[in-house]
Amino acid sequence: MKLNNYPHPIIAREGWPFLGIAVAIALVVTFFSAAWSIPFWIIAVFVLQFFRDPARTIPQKNNAVLSPADGRIVVVEKARDPYANREALKISVFMNVFNVHSNRAPVDGRIENVQYFPGKFVNADLDKASIENERNALTITTTAGQVVTCVQVAGLIARRILCYVKAGDVLARGQRYGFIRFGSRVDVYLPLTASPKVTVGDKVSATETILAEL
Repeated sequence: MKLNNYPHPIIAREGWPFLGIAVAIALVVTFFSAAWSIPFWIIAVFVLQFFRDPARTIPQKNNAVLSPADGRIVVVEKARDPYANREALKISVFMNVFNVHSNRAPVDGRIENVQYFPGKFVNADLDKASIENERNALTITTTAGQVVTCVQVAGLIARRILCYVKAGDVLARGQRYGFIRFGSRVDVYLPLTASPKVTVGDKVSATETILAEL
């Protein structure tokens, strides 16, 4: 099953202005000097790869919790979920600047609340980023009645968290709901009964990788 709920199938809409500016500058410099334009075309290519956003295949396992982001697993542990006030299984995905930065819903469910917290911009690879950095948390009740918390966390370079959903919205697994620019992290808090399917160091793909089973 493919899910693509926005107009462009390859480049994230958040990147269109950046890509347009980068290409325009490269073209202008090329007009005056092909040699001097090379660094500008390299920048344009970097912007293009950063904002790529291909469609994803959605696993059909009903109890699966899907990765909300591309990246590397940096945490799989029992932790306090401060957004739902409970003990939980925490799984964290770190996104570097070379990963796709669209965020996608890990489960089917209804958003109970959206909580935004201003904060610092320390390296998102560090554990303290989960509680100190700027972040945006969705608390979701699945169709089976279980609670899943998904938290967008800004990073050292990331300065903009984008979230397009609100309390009361119903999400489908794999649905694109947000974006974080230039390196960041997503924390997922699950019931303690959830069974993790990834370990620290694993590389994961948004929607296509199963993080855990409820």
